[in-house]
Amino acid sequence: MSPSSTPGLSRLKKNHKLSLAGVAAVAAAAVSFSLVPSDASAEAEVKEVAAAPAAAWSGYRTAELQAGIAGQKSAFELQAATEAKAKAEAAAKVKAAAAANAKAKAQAAAKAKAAAAAKAKAEAAAKERAAAKAAASRAAARKPVFANNLDGWIREALHIMKKHNIPGTYEGIHRNIMRESSGNPNAINNWDINARNGVPSIGLLQVIKPTFDAYHIPGTKKSQWDPVANIVAACNYAADRYGSMDNVNSAY
Repeated sequence: MSPSSTPGLSRLKKNHKLSLAGVAAVAAAAVSFSLVPSDASAEAEVKEVAAAPAAAWSGYRTAELQAGIAGQKSAFELQAATEAKAKAEAAAKVKAAAAANAKAKAQAAAKAKAAAAAKAKAEAAAKERAAAKAAASRAAARKPVFANNLDGWIREALHIMKKHNIPGTYEGIHRNIMRESSGNPNAINNWDINARNGVPSIGLLQVIKPTFDAYHIPGTKKSQWDPVANIVAACNYAADRYGSMDNVNSAY
């Protein structure tokens, strides 16, 4: 009868089967020993047969242990690889977060710097405007206000003449004005040689057009009829020809 036909034998566990094999081997060895007690080769054979189950058991245990160790090693390696991957991913996330944070800080710093520069520029412009306004106010405060009459015209003319280094005094100007026009800024000479030549003498100091144009001072009105412009141009001409209006005592 084959082993497969033995009832229940196929359901025996592997260790049970090995134990039965060991018992059978021991029994066989005992029988052989009782038959040939003095034969040395028989004794060796008995030892070999007796050792067979142990060797089979040892080989089975070694393979099982090796398989278990290999399985554990594989599990450990897989776990280590998983943990390494997780650590790498975490490190990458930390690095990305740090980079994003650094970028955000850099952008914030750049915005703050731009805002500070814009503020400084605006403040500088405001200070410049304030300084210009203050300077204009000081200049306006320093500029004297002259009366709109003969006295004021002479004093304003002297103020302008001083800036342009044109000599002359109040007395010399007033004296010549009174002789030439009696202080009338609208006076005009329509009968002398200049009038006959088409260039009548006009204004406080009776200046003809060519002389006025040649000796006009920038900053005054470009008109012979303007009293201040008339005085300044006439004094400039007198300074060039006579050294000063103070030296003029007759028609000039």
